[in-house]
Amino acid sequence: LGLGFDISVQKSTLKNISMGQGQEAPAEACLDRMAKQGGWIMLQNIQLMESWLPKLERKLELASEAAAMNFRCFLSAEPPPLSHMYNIPESLLQTCIKVANEAPADLRSNLQRAWSCFSQEHLDACNHTSEYRRCLFGLCFFHAIILGRRRFGQQGWSRQYGFNTGDLKICADVLMSYMNKAQESADGQGISVPWDDLRYIFGEIMYGGHITDFWDRRTNVTYLKALFNEQLLRPGGQLAPGLSLPDTILDYPGYSAHIDGALPAESPVLFGLHPNAEVGYLTSTAEQILGLVVRLRRGASAGSSAPGHATDNGVHGIVDSLEKRLPKRPKLSSVQEKARPLLAGPSAPYVVVAMQEVVQMNFLGEEIARSLGELRKGLNGQLNMSQQMEDLSSGLALNEVPGRNPFHSISWEKLAWPSRKKLDDWFDDLEERAKQLISWEVKSELPI
Repeated sequence: LGLGFDISVQKSTLKNISMGQGQEAPAEACLDRMAKQGGWIMLQNIQLMESWLPKLERKLELASEAAAMNFRCFLSAEPPPLSHMYNIPESLLQTCIKVANEAPADLRSNLQRAWSCFSQEHLDACNHTSEYRRCLFGLCFFHAIILGRRRFGQQGWSRQYGFNTGDLKICADVLMSYMNKAQESADGQGISVPWDDLRYIFGEIMYGGHITDFWDRRTNVTYLKALFNEQLLRPGGQLAPGLSLPDTILDYPGYSAHIDGALPAESPVLFGLHPNAEVGYLTSTAEQILGLVVRLRRGASAGSSAPGHATDNGVHGIVDSLEKRLPKRPKLSSVQEKARPLLAGPSAPYVVVAMQEVVQMNFLGEEIARSLGELRKGLNGQLNMSQQMEDLSSGLALNEVPGRNPFHSISWEKLAWPSRKKLDDWFDDLEERAKQLISWEVKSELPI
């Protein structure tokens, strides 16, 4: 893109900075220089610098007043892991032209997209082009598999990792570098590919750099062992259930045609999952669609109803029920007094965790009691209905934990534990947790 506007690294008019600890000062200096002299600056992963973003926003505001005509600032970031979290100021997002880059959900589109990152010239650039093409195709299939696995939710990955085409391209460059230096095998048939070294770099460093969970990392490494091995160099070998490797050496369009013609119908078996894994995905998708329809209907009915409508009466009943069910909160002073002598014993780590849970439970209970009390007064006409009260009323009417909707201004969820349950089941968990903490407050002993 930059070459079309005579912008390049060689001319010192393009600067790419990966943000992280200690990168604030270089980024600010480069931003000031590019704004004054003209040029493009790319700041990557700005979600890691949440405390610095207000300063960046102010600098961009000043630069917009007297910057050079060809000054541009590009920002990249990943979305927060949970809907109620924010990692970029809303005002900064509003001033930007936003482009979302999200991988497709199906395997065929992911594989086609991965293969489209390369060209015939790239395939011919390797000294051992036939072996490189086979290995690159296997790497693209691995990339498509781990992206497609995300749609299965917790059965796929424990969280939404940011795997992207940048990881694939870097791995392809590493693969070409190793292939160019590869020696002839001892039997004189082909070359000796360092499979273990490549799998470690791909699984533990490149793609593994995104992964934080041990079992996810183990899954990622297992995929590489199954897909990226000597089998790739055998014509007609089996890459996945129902998918065979080409019998001959193909060019770039040939592999594209092979993807369209040889890839079997998509199923969880291709991902190494049980066929019933599709049930969870379809159920989750249906819940999201129907939940959106219910929200839209709720919004339409709320906009057309008058005070005292049946909807408000229903919320009245929910507020009454939740206030009656609201559990008794453990006394923090009593817990601290009983826990003090236990902090010197072997159970100290458990005691510290229990005290933290007591504090968090008190915060959550106070917020629930306060917000329900204000909503009751608002419904009775004793207070003006604020936006928070409207959002709380909407969430209760949908049997949804307040805060589950990212556009709501009130949230119980951010003070609670991670959960995807509906409000009724979530409140049952709240009662059980409070009951357990009060029991520990009385007995002050480990549950096991």
